[in-house]
Parts: sequence; structure tokens; C-alpha cells
Amino acid sequence: MKFTLRSFNRILAVGILAASCFVCQAEPPLTAKVICEETVTVWLPPENGAGPLWCYGSPLLFRDGEDVYASVSETGADVPPLSNTRWALYRRTRDGWKAVQSDASYRQREPSPLGGFPGSGLLLTTNPSNQPPGTKYGTCDPELLVFTLPVDSARPKVERPAWPGTPYFTDHSYRGFAVDSARKEALWLNIDAHTSVQNWSFRNAEGQWSRNGGIAFPVRSCYQQVALQNGSAHVLAIGDIVEPIDEWRTFKHDLTGRDWDYVFRRLFYTCTPDIARQDFIPPVEIDSVDSTAGHIANLDLWIGRDGTAHILYLRNTVQTQELRDRFFPGLPILRTLEYTALKDGKITRRETLLAGGEIPSGTDVLYGRFHSTPDGRLWAVYSAQVIGTTGTRFYLMPVSPDLQRSNKVVFDLKEPLGTFFTATERGGSPPSWTLDLFGNHPKPQTLGYAQVQLAPR
Repeated sequence: MKFTLRSFNRILAVGILAASCFVCQAEPPLTAKVICEETVTVWLPPENGAGPLWCYGSPLLFRDGEDVYASVSETGADVPPLSNTRWALYRRTRDGWKAVQSDASYRQREPSPLGGFPGSGLLLTTNPSNQPPGTKYGTCDPELLVFTLPVDSARPKVERPAWPGTPYFTDHSYRGFAVDSARKEALWLNIDAHTSVQNWSFRNAEGQWSRNGGIAFPVRSCYQQVALQNGSAHVLAIGDIVEPIDEWRTFKHDLTGRDWDYVFRRLFYTCTPDIARQDFIPPVEIDSVDSTAGHIANLDLWIGRDGTAHILYLRNTVQTQELRDRFFPGLPILRTLEYTALKDGKITRRETLLAGGEIPSGTDVLYGRFHSTPDGRLWAVYSAQVIGTTGTRFYLMPVSPDLQRSNKVVFDLKEPLGTFFTATERGGSPPSWTLDLFGNHPKPQTLGYAQVQLAPR
């Protein structure tokens, strides 16, 4: 979507509406009570270009009844990068958080996404290096670890997905992972480092890797959200390429002195109605801020019972103020929380949920996810800074079946999380009146957890 005066006016109107809703909110449709805020663990920076939440598109949190599991990336203090971390599974019971299993060696670069089947099993994706320590961009052999619930000291079963052909997998796997807990199926995506094709492998209910293939996006696309729902499969991915405009790249390098300059401006979606029999459709471009050197962050993907794909993302018209002032003088820097729905690969609805940046919106959105409740409703859970303050507040906004901006629910954390994960259906967690949040704690190098109890009015 290119920036125009009309689109600016639309976003400005939404921002003013959001401000008025913030000041005079209707009766919220549910209550939200913070039950606990806890530290899960403290982590050591791996200095390998990743971090414990680097795989933000794929699940790291899973709820099984009263237990919650988190996949944590732990760094080997004396192991050279890039593959210098290991997976560790943490379990929360009524007694708090405890590491229940971890790898014996440090052979991973990235966090290890997981998915589970409540009351049955937990699947953990790993990408161990097969090269000597200190190797950079070296080859890896992906493995799936299958645990029995509840996870204790029993060692997991190890599986190797079946991939199409002979893809070239490295320590930069850009994994996508999802499960369908009702059908006990799983889908794994791994990028080919030479071709940028996202290779996929499907695991059926019998535990067989029965089908595979590849997705070629228009540009290299990563950090994908993946969903399985009643046989259908869905993928949301963000373009991840080196700055393609020479003049912009030179300007940014002169400004920062940094050689690393990847941009995230084009958002893509693809699906198949039957992953066991049909390949994915050609990717659909959801949005683009290419023309104004903007930035898009894909946040979440949720599939309704009717097959509708619901998408949540953040959109910045321009990446930085310096870029705007040099190349787009007079263009407002807008930061918006966007919602899009698709059915059968076609866009059916677009909404700007919240607008911030250089307009008087009342709040400036920071991050967000989806959460579904047992009554069939889908909520956008997002954090935002109240303009004029330094504080962060959290909100739940109903987006499906009906969008209700004025019915936002507000709750506050004493220690607000930054980037955060929820216990999502994509990872096997069922819809719940308990909202689990796992992410960056305000204390440096700390992973935090918050539990919020929801109740309908």
C-alpha cells in the first residue's frame, strides 16, 4: 500500500478515534486481573546475531493444563559463536519455574521453537551444527525432539524431518513451526541458505514426515508465522533483504558506520487448503512500505474455524527520522497497528487498529500478539506508551467476530515486558481465559513471565 494523502487522512482519523476511545472507554467486555509476574531466567548474550527471542514468528511458549513450558536459549560461556547456545526446556508449575531438560552440548545458534499436544506430547525443533565450534554459517542437521508430557528427566525421541531434494541448511535456519493439536499434526519450515527457498516438511498424525515441498517468495522472506488448521496450512513472512536502494544504503552507512543493513518492508502470505495433498498458492503481498523506506514487523497469525486467516502487524511509514528528513521531507512518521483478514488467499478486510507516531493519538503502540478465548473471540493483545508519560500499558481489543475499538480492556504490569510471546493455538495451546505472556523483562538479559486471568462480564 503506497502512502497517499488519502491514506494519511484515514490513519489520522483512526488516531483521533483511538484517542477519544482512550479517554472515554465503553464498558469493557471482560475483566483482566494480573495473577503473577515472574523471572524465568537470566541469559548470557551469545554475540552470534541471535538472542533468546530471535525466532519471534514461531512459538516458544506452550500451556498444558496448569503447566506452562518455555523454550529458552542458553549460551555456553566459553564456546565461540556462531553455534554457541543450547536448548533448554523450562516448566512452570505451582512451585514456579524450573529447567527440566537441556542439551548436553552447545551446538545451536537460534532459539528452538516448540509445539505441543495437551496431555500427550511436546515437540521441540532443533538445528544442531555438524561443524567444529567457532564455524560461521556452517551446515546443520535439523532434528525434532519428541517429549512425553509432563516433561521430566526422560530423554526425548529424536526424529529427522524429510526435506525435498538436498537443501543447504546452515546455522541461520529461520525456522517456522506450527502444530494442529486436535489432529496431532506438525509443519516445519527451514530456509535454504543458497536459494532462499523456504523448504517445508509435514508430519502427520502417525508421526510420519509424509509430505514436503518449497515456497519461493518474491524476495527472501523470514521470521515466518506458520499455522495448521483442520488440514489447511498458512504462512506469514516478512521480506528480509539488504537495502536495495544504493542512495539510501550509502546514507545510512555514512550515518551509522554499520555494514549490516537488512530491511523489512514487504509482507507476504501463502496457504494451502490441504497440506497433505496440495502445494501452497503463489504468495500474496499483504502490504509494502518500499516506496518510503518504511518498516513492517509481522506480529501474529490466527486461523478461524471458518478458515479465515487473521493477521496482525506493525507498520512504520519511514524507518527513521533521519531518512525522512533527507529523502521525504514533510512526510509524517506514522506507526500503526494493522489488522488484515483473508479467506482462500484473498484479502477480505483491512483495519488500522491504532495509529501513533507524529499524530495526536493518545497512545503509541509498541508490540502485539493475538489471544483467543473459549467463547470464540479473538483479541489483539498489545502494549503501548501513553503519550506524555514514560509508562507502558497493556490492552486487549476484540477484533473477531466483531471489531470493537471502544471496548478495549486495560491492564498494567509492574515490570512491563518488551517483545513478548503468548501461548498460541499455533503452538498447540488451546483457547483460554488465562493469558500467558513470556518475553523481555525490563532488567537487562532477563526473561520474564506474566499471567493474566480473564473473565467475561
